[in-house]
Amino acid sequence: MSDFRQPRRGRSRRLEGVIDEETRYEAVRSRDARFDGVFFFAVGTTGIYCRPSCPAVTPKRHNVRYYATAAAAQGAGFRACRRCRPDAVPGSAEWNVRADVVGRAMRMIGDGVVDREGVAGLAARLGYSARQVQRQLTAEVGAGPVALARAQRAHSARVLLQTTGLPVTHIAFASGFASVRQFNDTIRAVYAATPTQLRAAAPRRDAPARGEGTPAAGIPLRLAYRGPYTSAAVFDLLAAEALPGVEEVSGTRGHRTYRRTLRLPYGTGIAAVGERPGGGNPVQGGGWLDARIHLTDPRDLTTAVQRLRRLFDLDADPYAVDERLGRDPRLAALVAARPGLRSPGAADPEELAVRALVGAGEAERLVRSYGKALDAPCGTLTHLFPEPAALAAAFPAGEPLGALTAALADGTLRLDAGADRDDAERALRALPGMDARTAAVIRTRALGDPDAAPPDADAPAAWRPWRSYALRHLSTVDAHDTSRPEKAGV
Repeated sequence: MSDFRQPRRGRSRRLEGVIDEETRYEAVRSRDARFDGVFFFAVGTTGIYCRPSCPAVTPKRHNVRYYATAAAAQGAGFRACRRCRPDAVPGSAEWNVRADVVGRAMRMIGDGVVDREGVAGLAARLGYSARQVQRQLTAEVGAGPVALARAQRAHSARVLLQTTGLPVTHIAFASGFASVRQFNDTIRAVYAATPTQLRAAAPRRDAPARGEGTPAAGIPLRLAYRGPYTSAAVFDLLAAEALPGVEEVSGTRGHRTYRRTLRLPYGTGIAAVGERPGGGNPVQGGGWLDARIHLTDPRDLTTAVQRLRRLFDLDADPYAVDERLGRDPRLAALVAARPGLRSPGAADPEELAVRALVGAGEAERLVRSYGKALDAPCGTLTHLFPEPAALAAAFPAGEPLGALTAALADGTLRLDAGADRDDAERALRALPGMDARTAAVIRTRALGDPDAAPPDADAPAAWRPWRSYALRHLSTVDAHDTSRPEKAGV
């Protein structure tokens, strides 16, 4: 196993730049939304922490403190600003770029691993001791795994309180809290209000309406992103790849809705995401995609949201990507034409791996033959994609599909949010029938690697650490107005 302190591969110059206090204060002074989620600032005289774009009066420099995460600010005793909602910013793009243990840990915490398996489970997945994980996270992001998970639970609770009519006691456990008392104490500490007060203070657009929070109504959400977002290209790809029974894209270009079924840790879900940005200024600071999630168990909210964020690549840093790729003569015009082009991920990494291997036609047959039917079909959505164990039992281990699904089922191959990307690619390449290009597609889409490229791709070093985005620019041009590809691709 490699040394615990792995190098920070691929950090952008802009992310490095925020370490400088002058840069950070200038971002706060100018209310620069490009830095929302990259860092947080707190004001010693008010006891409040904010996102850099907070519209409040700029505090004096000597009263400002900076934190890498909301959890770190909360741990220092600051409560969330009610005006700018710092807990609702896009996640830091750094955790997607970094391949080291901190990046992997942050992705797994976002996926709800600590809530489900505790710190011991997180450490075991990373292959280190709980003490090492605690020490590394605290040193780099200012908070340990428990505090980071607590901040995430508080955010989930606020969303449920302010957008649904679920009873407060249900929300407490749905958000991942072990008790109602722990829930109440955390909400008071983070938001300086009781759960009832927080619900009553919801802005008009977020106030829960009659029927909200029921299985039929679903949970309305805003999925925030930073910077420009070329949504048309993302929805074009999702429409081209849509798997009947599991996914669908409806509406006209510019106003489409993507819907799909989700297999989640506690139950199942159906998610709908709209193409048209819900608000914000995409040039100056970003906006959001409107979404609605129907869950059989509300404890799956955090995981479902994170999987949608990875699918739509909403935590990317388009400023850093476009700055680097826009310097290349081959890409400059493409970047200018599609600012903020994203590299979509996967809502279900194991599903993506199977689809990349077998192609669209066979994937559709697998859904019909081995997929689990929904208890209540929703329009054209009728099935969950078959689990790896079900496919492994149906296909010989010596065949490509049987080998892949057996490796996924027994854990030999891991594609979860915190998987080691290099280890996963080595495991993929060792499977029968797995060629280098398919392995690269899986690394890009299932593992969310921003710097993946097939061995035969013309991807010069100057594109690093954003080769996945560079290839998306090229493939978006090549695939424009073409029919559905046979395999999921980059």
